[in-house]
Amino acid sequence: MPSNLKAELRPYQVEGFHFLSYLATNNFGGILADDMGLGKTVQSLCWLLWLRARSEGDPLPSLVVCPKSVLDVWSGEVKKFAPEMRVQVLRSKDELDTEQLNKNVDLLVLNYAQLRVGEEKLTKQEWLAVILDEGQQIKNPDSMAAKVSRKLQSEHRMVLTGTPIENRLLDVWSLMAFAMPGVLGDKKYFRKRFDRRKDDTAQMRLSARLRPFLLRRTKSQVAMDLPPRIEEQVYCSMDGEQAELYEKEMKKAQKTILGMGSNEELRKNSLMVLQTLMRLRQICCHPALINPENSEAESAKLNALFYLLDQLREEGHKVLVFSQFVKMLDIIKDRLEAEDRPYSYLTGQTQDRGKVIEEFQTTEDPSVFLLSLKAGGSGLNLTSASYVILYDPWWNPGVENQAIDRTHRIGQKNKVIAYRLLMRNTIEEKVRILQEQKQKMLDDVLGEESFSKGLEMKDIEFLFTPDKDSSEEVTIVESEEIFE
Repeated sequence: MPSNLKAELRPYQVEGFHFLSYLATNNFGGILADDMGLGKTVQSLCWLLWLRARSEGDPLPSLVVCPKSVLDVWSGEVKKFAPEMRVQVLRSKDELDTEQLNKNVDLLVLNYAQLRVGEEKLTKQEWLAVILDEGQQIKNPDSMAAKVSRKLQSEHRMVLTGTPIENRLLDVWSLMAFAMPGVLGDKKYFRKRFDRRKDDTAQMRLSARLRPFLLRRTKSQVAMDLPPRIEEQVYCSMDGEQAELYEKEMKKAQKTILGMGSNEELRKNSLMVLQTLMRLRQICCHPALINPENSEAESAKLNALFYLLDQLREEGHKVLVFSQFVKMLDIIKDRLEAEDRPYSYLTGQTQDRGKVIEEFQTTEDPSVFLLSLKAGGSGLNLTSASYVILYDPWWNPGVENQAIDRTHRIGQKNKVIAYRLLMRNTIEEKVRILQEQKQKMLDDVLGEESFSKGLEMKDIEFLFTPDKDSSEEVTIVESEEIFE
């Protein structure tokens, strides 16, 4: 195990690292296909540190290709678990400087669109390792992303995905054509040998061929190694019209609020401070919350939510989605209806709660339950779901914990995974930091007004002073029998 990894891996993650190391030692590529939420990223970082330590001389840089919504996730995980590793996230405005890359970067992170656009430079560069995160992005072997990925020059290759087969067996052929070219033959051979649905032995042959190169564990298989409840913060960042609206509102707030000279003046204007914070938080959720005319505007957080919902639906999970804004739940509901997805809906105005809850609890479909934080945050038993998404942060973490406990309670047979969606470099992220710093103040009786009255000028300056990198363009935010 690399001594510079700042994490204590769970037993199944150690096994995953050993699997990746085995592949590299034998000059193999492969697929780490663990279920969503089992830590494929930290296992990969452990592997990259190990590869760098065993390289002769100065190791080459490595490359991670991931969806646009996951760029900052990788950056954050590197800083957390492998702080010695120099990471560069390539933004949409950035040009790749290969000279600087080879001198100053250990890990380059970019998205699949940038992979296509940057084909010439990326395919000429030599890499220590290339990792395709959410590798199902290249499931179509004829797509540009798949073609460019196969041209990349690297000593080691790895695919990370919770869904190695989404629609057809050819999906896994495309992944393996990148990771281990030739192992499954060409497409014609693959269809003849492995994709014969009336041949009972075809699936067995494919499973046997994949076994040395693919590792998959589900949550149920490694549940004893997981804590009873896992909480993760998912960061995403706005751009375009949403970012412009937020910046405009923030500048207006700075002129008004940062001019207050004392804590006493601040307390006299606590309601105004609260209203300003509310508008900024609403913009983080969706621009339409402050103005219905913005209903067609893009919301980075809404896109991140549906990215998560897509993944969880693929895995067959039910999901609880909480928001304190009923109008936001309506926006989510409209999009679910437009995409013909099953959902349940509960707010303070819901009449027959019992019927709504019973229908959600008994349905077998991987449906979504939309709940207002105040109406659905306590007193409900929703153990048929094992995933919770908190769309917007509440001032009091105790209220959030109660929401998560709607499913994390007696009768729950699965581990509960809770995601908090936070907008990077905004009020949301800073309020979260203040919550942690002022935990003694945030007991169960605190609400929004109590929180705002508890703020001091130093806190206000922290909330309304933009980070140095806040102006950057940042866009954020994982068939079973074959793999047994």
